[in-house]
Amino acid sequence: MDCFNYPIDVKTLRRKKASIRRTLLEQPNLIEKKIAVLGGSTTNEVVDQLELFLLSYGIKADFYQSEYGKYWEDAMFGSPELDGFEPDIIFIHTNWRNIIDFPQMNMDKTQVDDMLEAEYQRFEGMWQRLSEIFNCPIIQNNFERPNYRLMGNRDVWDYRGRANFVSRLNQKFYEYADGHTGFYINDIDYLAADFGISQWNDAKYWNMYKCINMDAIPYIAQSVAFIIKSIYGRNKKVLALDLDNTLWGGIVGDDGVEGIKIGPEVPQGQVYAEFQQYCKNLKDIGAVLAVDSKNEEVNALAGLNHPDGVLRPDDFVDIKANWEPKDRNLEQMASELTLGVDSFVFADDNPAEREIVSAQLPGVAVPAMDGAENYIKVLDHSGYFEVTNLSAEDMKKTDMYHAKAEASKAKAAFADYSDYLKSLDMKATITGFEPIIVQRVAQLTNKSNQFNLTTLRCSEDDIRTMEESDDYICMAGRLVDKFADNGIVTVVAGKIVGDSLDISLWLMSCRVLKRGMEDLMMNQLVAEARAKGINKIVGHYYPTPKNAMVQNFFDDYGFSLADTDDAGNKKWELNVGDYSEKVSYIENEILN
Repeated sequence: MDCFNYPIDVKTLRRKKASIRRTLLEQPNLIEKKIAVLGGSTTNEVVDQLELFLLSYGIKADFYQSEYGKYWEDAMFGSPELDGFEPDIIFIHTNWRNIIDFPQMNMDKTQVDDMLEAEYQRFEGMWQRLSEIFNCPIIQNNFERPNYRLMGNRDVWDYRGRANFVSRLNQKFYEYADGHTGFYINDIDYLAADFGISQWNDAKYWNMYKCINMDAIPYIAQSVAFIIKSIYGRNKKVLALDLDNTLWGGIVGDDGVEGIKIGPEVPQGQVYAEFQQYCKNLKDIGAVLAVDSKNEEVNALAGLNHPDGVLRPDDFVDIKANWEPKDRNLEQMASELTLGVDSFVFADDNPAEREIVSAQLPGVAVPAMDGAENYIKVLDHSGYFEVTNLSAEDMKKTDMYHAKAEASKAKAAFADYSDYLKSLDMKATITGFEPIIVQRVAQLTNKSNQFNLTTLRCSEDDIRTMEESDDYICMAGRLVDKFADNGIVTVVAGKIVGDSLDISLWLMSCRVLKRGMEDLMMNQLVAEARAKGINKIVGHYYPTPKNAMVQNFFDDYGFSLADTDDAGNKKWELNVGDYSEKVSYIENEILN
């Protein structure tokens, strides 16, 4: 819906929220989550708007709300309602007015430091207790600046200034976030500055409703939704870019490389260079870049090699510069990268092209790229690539997808598939859920959709709990081939119940499909089961719109179908003694 795009259509979201909610609830296969909102101000409108944004990302939320201003009491002393709610996410919605003490002019620096530490400890104690009780992600607002500066400009640097005190308290929040997984900051300090601090802090809203400016609430809700959808793997993955008047000014086929506007030496060229730099920076945090342009390929490559440009052809996992409809190019890219089209953002200055892609491929995000000076703001404020975890694998995504493309080309040169697999010189390492890979394992559970048998989504704490339990067999597989180190690509976990192993988690990154990694993992899983005296392995398949490719996965390994319920969920069973080991062309090392 257009009302969710940047800039947010605040009036529509507020006035038509009931009808928008009804429409969004009609989407198939929504994932359901329980979110506790602990508020230092009134939260009804925050919850109403947050529900809409989450629904727009395919997440159906059930909410608990604390009483007005009772966020700390609910956290520290509990309540039967909150305890029984068992939240999946906790969002603490506080603002600068919830700071209990501010410095006074007659205080010395030691007194202010003590006051700051006491205020911080009040929050840290709350976070730790919530984490111990609920073991779920916590989202905490930082603090925006107050609506006045008692000392004017001095307020920001004098130790007695409120602005200075808020800034120092925020920094302590950030240090806690840096040291604690599953804890996230919702940056309302930035949101308030972007919205306008005076408008944000309009006193009539606080005096009448005990909240900030009502028109700012959708921006808070959207920001929290960005974090939540990122946690649950609902980020976009690929930014597909037009070229002419998107990455540079002018039309390279008409104006020639020397005539396009890019870089500081030509009028309007700087804005395009800055946008290219922004896109390159997105690549560095795990976004994958591609080109979808109506152009001759030779002209496209010449433009991308312009000496004043920032992006180069190697920065893109795919360059489709041709005269095919752009929606068809996007579909082909998705197929080649084994991604859904809903993983794509399409950035194009031409509204007609945007309209065609939106109509033909509804899952693709198509922001309004009107005016080159707004390109960065539009993409940045849309939160497509929100970062909640940043792993080494994220920062080399383009290399991995390049390797996938190279492997696909190599495959075409072999008549026999087994010869192709042998040619890849594949090496695997299978370990448990070691501490160094916990973040990546949790990330995979929240991102993998096509090769995911049970669709179980796990936090890092969930992964640690399984690894530390004697009741689980946990395996993670890393694959290296002659083209690339693909990193951790597959995860398996099963719970031991008597003489049976119940597989609760089995997933694999689609970029290494049909390489034999699944065979290797099954061989090892059965071997470990035998070693532990397990006689039967139970597998499950829970169907979704995206994981049909693995509906018969267990059948391929000799499992028998034991049950199918009305929802299409299948239960499979294998007698361990009957298993025949699969041939694999991967050299493997098992590290226990």
